[in-house]
Amino acid sequence: MKILMTTVGAVAALLLAQTSGAADEISADARLAAQHVAVMTCATCHGPQGRSIVPKFPALAGQHPKYLAAQLQAFKAQTRGDPDALGYMWGMAAPLSDEMISALAAYYGAQTPAAGSAGDAGAIARGADIYANGVAAEGIPPCIACHGPGAVGTGEYPRLAGQHAQYLLKQLRSFQNNMRNVAVMHGVAQDLKASEMEAVAAYLQSLR
Repeated sequence: MKILMTTVGAVAALLLAQTSGAADEISADARLAAQHVAVMTCATCHGPQGRSIVPKFPALAGQHPKYLAAQLQAFKAQTRGDPDALGYMWGMAAPLSDEMISALAAYYGAQTPAAGSAGDAGAIARGADIYANGVAAEGIPPCIACHGPGAVGTGEYPRLAGQHAQYLLKQLRSFQNNMRNVAVMHGVAQDLKASEMEAVAAYLQSLR
């Protein structure tokens, strides 16, 4: 971990003197440096081009840059408090400049997502229904309202299609317990039963 953080820190330090202009203006040097960090450091957990094969770690390929940048900024500011944020990402994000964050987000946003993986047909069908319609009797709104058809998300709401079910369940529990302090998602997740979360996660993992 110390070696990985040193790699990020060394490259990010080179960018501190280069940061200028608006945050969305990413220099060619920043893009090249971000690709280096993604390949040499981030890939250890998130896989080549952000196509994670370890269910504990999220797939980043094809994720919306605006969302990714916001999460990296939250890790850097230590305002995202779920266990893996503390254990992994607070330290990894600490040395990143704003330009590096934007460049990393742009890099992963441009990658092709991996195909989803199939699971239990019954759970997937149940998850698809909850995603599209919510659970009216429990006051749970449909996920599609924010994350869109096919769970491809928007700039502010993340792409969920093809994401690891294990990672999704972990995040839903973090929202439920307010370890990730996001009011909208706490409101959605607080009344979800374990079986409902598992079904939604199975459905999302199955999407391409």
